[in-house]
Amino acid sequence: MPPIPSELKLGKKINEGKTKAVYELPSLPGCVLMQSKDQITAGNAARKDLMEGKAAISNATTSCVFQLLQESGIKTAFVRKHSNTAFIAAHCEMIPIEWVCRRIATGSFLKRNPGVKEGYRFNPPKIEMFYKDDAANDPQWSEEQLIEAKFRFADLEIGQTEVDIMAHSTQAIFEILERAWQPQNCTLVDMKVEFGVNVTTKEIVLADVIDNDSWRLWPSGDRKQQKDKQSYRDLKEVTPEALLMVKRNFEWVAERVELLLKPQTQGRVVVLMGSPSDVDHCEKIKKACGSYGIPCELRVTSAHKGPDETLRIKAEYEGDAVPTIFVAVAGRSNGLGPVMSGNTAYPVINCPPLSAEWGAQDVWSSLRLPSGLGCSTVLSPEGAAQFAAQILGLNNHFVWAKLRASMLNVWISLKQADKKMRECTS
Repeated sequence: MPPIPSELKLGKKINEGKTKAVYELPSLPGCVLMQSKDQITAGNAARKDLMEGKAAISNATTSCVFQLLQESGIKTAFVRKHSNTAFIAAHCEMIPIEWVCRRIATGSFLKRNPGVKEGYRFNPPKIEMFYKDDAANDPQWSEEQLIEAKFRFADLEIGQTEVDIMAHSTQAIFEILERAWQPQNCTLVDMKVEFGVNVTTKEIVLADVIDNDSWRLWPSGDRKQQKDKQSYRDLKEVTPEALLMVKRNFEWVAERVELLLKPQTQGRVVVLMGSPSDVDHCEKIKKACGSYGIPCELRVTSAHKGPDETLRIKAEYEGDAVPTIFVAVAGRSNGLGPVMSGNTAYPVINCPPLSAEWGAQDVWSSLRLPSGLGCSTVLSPEGAAQFAAQILGLNNHFVWAKLRASMLNVWISLKQADKKMRECTS
């Protein structure tokens, strides 16, 4: 993509909705400008008001959310924030479906499902879809209706594979944002997203916006403290004072959504190799850690030949309160991992560089351990890094998000490979 000039010349208006307008960008083929408006609506615009500053608030929220998702590995249309009220996105042909993911039953779900009490928890999250048709009040659709509609956008027909990809992506996106809000002591109750087909790459991506109109957000899990657009929907009368309250809620969310881009805890992986000859094996671990955004250090020490130095290095990393996972890389007789495990409360992972000749015998020094030792063994360098990421991800939503997005992307690649295989053999 060519460099983005600070001043963009707008082309024709492609589309305009209740809260935003979309413009072509002649200087950036394949991109559009998403311009937010200072308008807030509810009930398919049955209620609408001017809320000064909303465009900037919504744009800031959307930009932060899309940045988090994109850095996690979710494919989105977002390119970059352009101004206080607009961002640049890949040009997509939008699929006219709102995908809704719910963790807690509330709102319209209760009206459509009498007998279900507010607060009912969905495990896994519940996925619903609604066809975007203001005149018909956005009716709920089934998967079968969407498939039978035989939509085609940017030469991609929306069939079973595409519906499955959007459904799985919706759940992953929700779970990533749900996890990201937890350190702020905020419950993501439900949210809606939309997808489009990138006109350049011909792939389905998360598109449109995700702002405070898109979700229900309850601080401390308390509906009475809601900070989302529901506070506007619930107004019995729209007064200047009431709108100011709603605006303050939106500002509260915009301020805190920036914190989603700042990890609460930072961990690290320390790879201890018994010999510098193992460096290639260790570099694979370090590279894989980098893909999860985890700092990784390489050290050389032998528990057999220099146990005092091994324990000194261990103590060096125990003294600064940074969550640390040790990975022991030692061939032949692995004393490094067991010695570390017996002398630290931190997790230890064995990742021995096994040889073709002696690997079947050497691996037992990593598997058969004295009682009281809890180090695990993962033979793949990439697998060892992934296991470390899963541990650190328990308290780091950035790492967890990368793991969750990676799971989704692997699933999507297999789904697409299966579709291609069926097309080739039919």
